[in-house]
Amino acid sequence: MSLLEIKDLHVAIGEKPIVKGLTLTVRSGEVHAIMGPNGTGKSTLAKAVAGHPSYTITSGDVLLDGRSLLAMQPDERARAGLFLAFQYPSEIPGVSIANFLRAAVQARLGEGEELDASGYYRRLYAKMDLLQIDRKFTSRAINDGFSGGEKKRCEILQMAMLEPRFALMDETDSGLDIDALRIVADGVNALRRTDLGVLMITHYQRLLSYIVPDHVHVMWDGRIVKSGDKSLALELEAKGYDWVKNELVSA
Repeated sequence: MSLLEIKDLHVAIGEKPIVKGLTLTVRSGEVHAIMGPNGTGKSTLAKAVAGHPSYTITSGDVLLDGRSLLAMQPDERARAGLFLAFQYPSEIPGVSIANFLRAAVQARLGEGEELDASGYYRRLYAKMDLLQIDRKFTSRAINDGFSGGEKKRCEILQMAMLEPRFALMDETDSGLDIDALRIVADGVNALRRTDLGVLMITHYQRLLSYIVPDHVHVMWDGRIVKSGDKSLALELEAKGYDWVKNELVSA
């Protein structure tokens, strides 16, 4: 079993503290959802763990199987087994999905190892079939002219090919209509396995109707203030977040 441990993490943007002492452990095979209103630090958490240079970890630690990630560059964290699915994936005109993924997979190999082209394409097409993605998709430039749903499906395909130990999904449901949401959720569910841990960040319960989490956490003012199972997400959907705030004030 693999462990992703976030220990008393504090993250700032410039001089402004955003994440304020967050502790969370995700085990392989588990799906954790972090919910909360805008501005509570959810996306900041994901980006800081992945190594985004705009976010400064001022104290605390992030461990993957006991090994601290904080001294690693983002590409080193990725090779260690971390994957970040972006809320707003970037467009890369002129670079095809097939070539991009081939370079990413090659980067995971040891020094002197070469990727077998035929084996790569067999694996790529198998993953695309699993995710119900048309094989013509691979010749398109990354996210160039893509719809919101296509961008998110491209992210899921990258995750499928890289086979991380832990996937951070930053508001994967953002900007998706109900049909696109279902397609993306089906893709994530197809990739769920006992050696993959998932940390999903979302505002809404609707994503969790398709990707059923093992644990749900509420983030407020940079901290996790409440945890539960899927029923907590349903309660948030019904009541909103004010009752959580009221509980904190009265505590």
